[in-house]
Amino acid sequence: MSFDCYGTLIDWETGIINALRPILVNHGIERSDEEILTVFSDVETVIQQPPYKRYRDVLAGVADEFAARWDFELTDDERASFATSVVDWPAFPDSPAGLAELAKHYDLIILSNVDDDLFAASARKLGVEFADIITAEQVGSYKPDPRNFETLLTRIDVPKEALLHTAQSLYHDVAPANRFKLTSIWVNRRSVRPDAGAAPHQEAQPDLEVPDLATLAEYVREAFGA
Repeated sequence: MSFDCYGTLIDWETGIINALRPILVNHGIERSDEEILTVFSDVETVIQQPPYKRYRDVLAGVADEFAARWDFELTDDERASFATSVVDWPAFPDSPAGLAELAKHYDLIILSNVDDDLFAASARKLGVEFADIITAEQVGSYKPDPRNFETLLTRIDVPKEALLHTAQSLYHDVAPANRFKLTSIWVNRRSVRPDAGAAPHQEAQPDLEVPDLATLAEYVREAFGA
């Protein structure tokens, strides 16, 4: 079972807002969570286009764009703080227990748009051993680029029919999983931007929709009778 991380296992909306709002407040700017996430989604997607740059540099560019759009002078410390804020983004409360249950029946793989060292901090919050970890830094591109999914399929030692790809983002994960004919599970967590979160809106049909990881873990527990 392969997983997106941010938005699926790690609460990136809370992490993004908690990291950006103090910067905005420092400059007398008040915006809603939805406004912040909408700008983040628009900007991050553009900055992630080739040529590849590390995710910490993507986030630094996002901070620069917030400053440009809302007309304030970003300090070097603020820029650096947001660039590395991933290490402070919290896990969803159900992620560690849900992953532990799923790990009883599946090898767990990460397929994430992140740097290796930033994910290492997130992994400590998740508390399970992953069979493989595939990051944007390793691939040199960001989902939904097909290269990320090609790398996943190259590195797993099972036919793709035996792989379940599990994610919150229709844009980054479910749509490209469909193109690769992978079985997809949409973890449709509640968000101030329904069906999108901090990602662009995308039409895509998953094979299964669940509201959270706890529900998926319960389905698996029942399916395996344990």
